[in-house]
Amino acid sequence: MIGHVCLNVADLPASKAYFDELMPLVGFESYLAHRDQFAYCPAGGKPGTYLFFYPALDHDGSPYSRHRVGFQHLAFMVPNRSRVHEVRDLVAALGSEIVHEPQHYATFWHDPLDGFMLEAVCHKDRD
Repeated sequence: MIGHVCLNVADLPASKAYFDELMPLVGFESYLAHRDQFAYCPAGGKPGTYLFFYPALDHDGSPYSRHRVGFQHLAFMVPNRSRVHEVRDLVAALGSEIVHEPQHYATFWHDPLDGFMLEAVCHKDRD
């Protein structure tokens, strides 16, 4: 099991506001919040990967791209296909660019701040 994943972001407070809205819907709760980092853990004490955010210290001026070497996208497992649609609706309301509308079991979007590609996915055939 992966213990945690860390992402650097350009605007830590703005990213925290965005992810504070999203994470409860994809099964995470706040783990810590400091001026120089914030993190989420699986809700309700469930086992799983923690997600940490830090301020990016190196800005070369080029935007994030999932096509370069490195981070491609981050997928959140959700309990049912209805939740896939709920996540899509929330992230669109938060200003995210929808990359792929909900298909059979997943939706993809870019977060509106750093452009990370994110996904909500349910690999089960249930609502």
